[in-house]
Amino acid sequence: MNLQTAIWLPPLAAFVISFFTSMGGISGAFLLLPLQISVLGFSSPAVTATNLVFNLVATPAGVYRYAREKRVIWPLALLIVAGTTPGVVAGGFLRLTYLPGAKRFKIFVALVLLWLGIRLALDIWKSRKTAHAPSKAGEWHARTAEFTCRRLVFEFRQQQYQCKPTGVFLLSLFVGLIGGIYGIGGAAIISPFLVAIYELPVYTVAGATLLGTFVTSLAGVSFYQLIAPFYQASGMAVAPNWTLGLSFGVGGMAGTYLGARTQRFIPPAWLKILLALIMFAVSISYLAGYLAS
Repeated sequence: MNLQTAIWLPPLAAFVISFFTSMGGISGAFLLLPLQISVLGFSSPAVTATNLVFNLVATPAGVYRYAREKRVIWPLALLIVAGTTPGVVAGGFLRLTYLPGAKRFKIFVALVLLWLGIRLALDIWKSRKTAHAPSKAGEWHARTAEFTCRRLVFEFRQQQYQCKPTGVFLLSLFVGLIGGIYGIGGAAIISPFLVAIYELPVYTVAGATLLGTFVTSLAGVSFYQLIAPFYQASGMAVAPNWTLGLSFGVGGMAGTYLGARTQRFIPPAWLKILLALIMFAVSISYLAGYLAS
C-alpha cells in the first residue's frame, strides 16, 4: 500500500504526542493510530504492525531516562512483560481473523479510547487534591522492598506502595491481548489502571510500563512480519510499513526522552486531563461516523 504525506508530518506529530504521553508512561501509539486511519487513510491490519514499529524506536529513550533517574520498578516491569508478551500474539490473531476491515476496527478503537478516557477521568477526580509534583530532587529514587508471589512492595519519597503480582500479571495478559489488536503495546491501559486502582505514583509507574511496551511491541512486530506471507495471496496488507513506522519512531524517540526528563516537574493531573479530552474526542468522532454511515 502506497501512502503519501509530507515528510515532516509523521516525526513532528510523534514528537508532540510522545512528549506529553511519555510523562504518564504511555508511548503515544494509541493517538498515532487514529492519525494514520483518519489523515493518512491507512486502515489495513498493517497499521497495527506499523504502530508497534513506532514503539520499538520511541520507547527505549524514555526507559533509559527513567532508569538513569532510578525510577524504574524492575519487578513491576518484569510482571508487565511476562503478561503482555503472550497476550499480544493472541491479539494479533484476533485482529487478522475478526477485525480486518476499517469500519469494524474503528469501532473497536473508539470503544478502547472511550474506556481509557473514563478511567483517566476517574483517576483525575480521585487525585484532584494531590495533583502537585514534588520538588525535592533527592527523594526521587525508588527502591524495591519486597517481591514475592503475594505482593510487591517498593518505597518512594519516604512512602511505601504495594500491589499484587498475580493481579498485575493477569491485567497485563488481558492488556497484551488488546495491544495486539490495537497496536499500542498496552501501556496506555496498564498505566492508568496502576495509578487509579493500585494508587501507585505515576512517577514510578512510567518507566516500567514503557519497558513493557517495548518488549510487547518487539513480539508484535515479529508476529506480523512472520505471518505476512500467508496473507499475500488474499491481498491483505499485514507486514508493517517500515518507512512510516521509523519516521514516527524518530520523532517519538526525541519526544519520549524529553517527556521523561520533564515529567517530575509537571503535575500529573494536567497531563491526564489533556489525554482524557483527546481520547473522548477521537472516540466520539469514530462512533458518530459509524452511526451516520
